[in-house]
Amino acid sequence: MIVASSLALLSLIMPPVSVVSSASVALVTLRLGAFEGLYVLLCSSVAAGVLGLMLLGNYQFALAYAVVLWLPVWLISIVLREGRHLSLAVEIAVLLGVLGVVGYYLYNQEVAAMWKTLLAQMLPVNANAPVEDVNHTIDVMSHYMTGVVAAGTVFSLLSGLFLGRWWQANLYNPGGFKQEYLSLSTQPRLAIGSIAVMAIAALSTGIVSEVSWNAAILLFVLYAVIGTAVLHTLFAAMKLARYTVPMFYITLFLIPHALLPVALVGLADAWLNLRKNK
Repeated sequence: MIVASSLALLSLIMPPVSVVSSASVALVTLRLGAFEGLYVLLCSSVAAGVLGLMLLGNYQFALAYAVVLWLPVWLISIVLREGRHLSLAVEIAVLLGVLGVVGYYLYNQEVAAMWKTLLAQMLPVNANAPVEDVNHTIDVMSHYMTGVVAAGTVFSLLSGLFLGRWWQANLYNPGGFKQEYLSLSTQPRLAIGSIAVMAIAALSTGIVSEVSWNAAILLFVLYAVIGTAVLHTLFAAMKLARYTVPMFYITLFLIPHALLPVALVGLADAWLNLRKNK
């Protein structure tokens, strides 16, 4: 509870720390069960609220933290503990993100307009850039920011789950997490559904197309994670594995665009089972 609440406050200054905060909730839930995890979640929320009130003068961030990060990681930790399949937990996390996107569009009919206003305030203005180009960029981005933010949240959520699972494996089952991670996969029917979502996004117009594209961004996260596991396994089977595996992750960190072919590998793996001989 101390780790979760204190790091939640620290994450306002250093956002990546939020992963460790979520992982602490995940670890308790994975090891002790849903009730104990919920107890830590609630107590951490109260503690974070008190700290926020004392240091920042408000407690609202604690409620937002609990709803956006701790509650979802608690739910998927239960799925992983009971189902014992990391792939299922990843799929549920992405599904929660998709439901969040659809729900937000049902709640707010002017999503693009809202993002356009926020982006106009947030994006730095380059004095040399034509106003028309800046406005066009903002207009395009505003239609996809819901999916981008949801994808970032889901990625943070999965990072917390993976870290919590890794802690659990190190304590009680050394090497177990690596085996789970490298066996990540998905079913062909889900891959077909994902292609259908992208087809709807490409062929439809208006709000249907916009919601579908935002959902497709979240599906991209799913297949990027699976594709990373597939390529890790393939590179690890090479003679120069001590170099190829680290270089693979360094490439992903330095060149984010490389995630697109990685996601395509993850999608293709649903049918090809690229690791079958490894």
